[in-house]
Amino acid sequence: MNGVVGPTLPLAALIWPLLIGAFAALPPVRQHALRLLPLAPLPALWLAIVGVDGLTLAPDLLLGVTLGAAGPAALLFALTATLWFAAALHAQGSMANTQKPAVFTGFWCLTLAGNLGVFLAQDVATFYVAFAAVSLSAYFLVVHEATPAALHAGRVYAVLAILGEVCLLLAFVIGATVAGSVLIVDIRAALPTTPLAVMTTVLLVGGFGIKAGLMPLHVWLPLAHPAAPTPASAVLSGAIVKAGIIGLMVFLPIGTGVGPVLVVMGFFTAFAGALVGLRVRAPKAILAYSTISQIGLVIALVGTAIETQAADMATVAYYAFHHGLAKGALFLGVAVFAASGGRWRISVLIMLGLVALSVAGAPMTGGGLTKMAAKPGLGKAAELALTLSAVTTTLVLAWFLHRLSAGTTPSKDDGARPSWLVTLPTLALGLAAVGLPWWMWGEWSGMPADYPLRLASLWSAVWPVALGLALAGAMAATRWRAGTRDQADPLWWTRSIARATAPLRTVPRQMAGWRGAVANQLQAAARVAATRIVDAADTAERTVLAWRISGLTVLAAVLIVVALIGMA
Repeated sequence: MNGVVGPTLPLAALIWPLLIGAFAALPPVRQHALRLLPLAPLPALWLAIVGVDGLTLAPDLLLGVTLGAAGPAALLFALTATLWFAAALHAQGSMANTQKPAVFTGFWCLTLAGNLGVFLAQDVATFYVAFAAVSLSAYFLVVHEATPAALHAGRVYAVLAILGEVCLLLAFVIGATVAGSVLIVDIRAALPTTPLAVMTTVLLVGGFGIKAGLMPLHVWLPLAHPAAPTPASAVLSGAIVKAGIIGLMVFLPIGTGVGPVLVVMGFFTAFAGALVGLRVRAPKAILAYSTISQIGLVIALVGTAIETQAADMATVAYYAFHHGLAKGALFLGVAVFAASGGRWRISVLIMLGLVALSVAGAPMTGGGLTKMAAKPGLGKAAELALTLSAVTTTLVLAWFLHRLSAGTTPSKDDGARPSWLVTLPTLALGLAAVGLPWWMWGEWSGMPADYPLRLASLWSAVWPVALGLALAGAMAATRWRAGTRDQADPLWWTRSIARATAPLRTVPRQMAGWRGAVANQLQAAARVAATRIVDAADTAERTVLAWRISGLTVLAAVLIVVALIGMA
């Protein structure tokens, strides 16, 4: 099967969503365009199942399109296709009455094509076009609801997305020039040899860090994810941020000293993101900060792999794969919970609690396995930081569950239950996050099958989560103040600066008043001077005209001047 469809299917997986998006613009289809969403990722899902046999070459496109996927890229490609398909099914129920369905469908499909393309691209031109597609077109998913919060998030997102594109374009031009090739593998190998290696690495970290949500480049993420429709929030958090992760994985060169920097920045993002998440109240905003925290851990693992010169980033992809499934289930679950009543609310909350425990790394869950697989090879400090991150993750997700149950308006019907179109995708992603890593353990961890069941392994997973739950219980019992802001806004400090500098705003007006006063005085002085000059001229004219010989006098004066000039 692979030999038949492998070489052509990758290109079809990228073109098909574009065709679906274009078809949605036809007048008879526009009002029902959302029904097309589940069709867009179908070729990609099939490709994820059959795999890629060799490379897809299209030399007449761009600078020569080369597509392929293996190892970590293939795993993240499968995650992306799965998550977009589940979110598309969810949208059939949660967005049935949305405004402008054709516009949403068109940009959904364009963003999907770009998101899939970054995992398949083997050359820098294709990667850049795909990355630009997923970055820029996602803006329209963020602002779709057209609320003030969505428009504000869209403005911030657009500025940072364009800044990231500029950074990557400069880095790619330098890399392609140094390597004399547009292939990513050649560029990565050549970058350490150029005097511009440090600058190029900074540009790459900046461009990909913005997309991934690396602090302090994260400011778009907690604004955009809560503002977008729930299916869009799920793909933004679970799949689109992985475009930045794959960029860091395949482009950052070994030997430039960037590894330790990523480790420090990653763990800082992991802990700070979770703690800041305790300061907001909206469930989707809390999940957004949880995503920042988890992506920080992934970036720290990437930095460790680069530092140890480990070419295989299987455990990094394994961890990111679980995070994408789990975070997609949690975001979609917010809408499922809001549509539920009575016993259904309790059932949904229990399911989301199980997924949250998996994200925290509880034993016997998929997240616990991926965290165990990531620890070997880390230094003692990094391993301890990864273990302790489970404490803050447990705290922030316990806060999310509390705010979801307390802050979501219950359905008036105690027996209300959400439609299966929103329930089944959420449930499927949640079960996959908890159970699928068990099936993948042997291939992606490289560790013995019984390792997760050993007493030491179980204890290392139990105590951080137990400590986090204990702290959450203590916070609840003592009514510890948390969640001071309804929505996440990492740009709050700009308003503080604006308030602090408010008195300075009167200075221009005062200066304008001063300028007006000075100008009035100068104008008055000019009028007086002009009046005196005119009066003097009138007086001189009357005096001269009163002379009977004035004409002869003037003529004589002119002749004398001319004569003097001629003599000179």
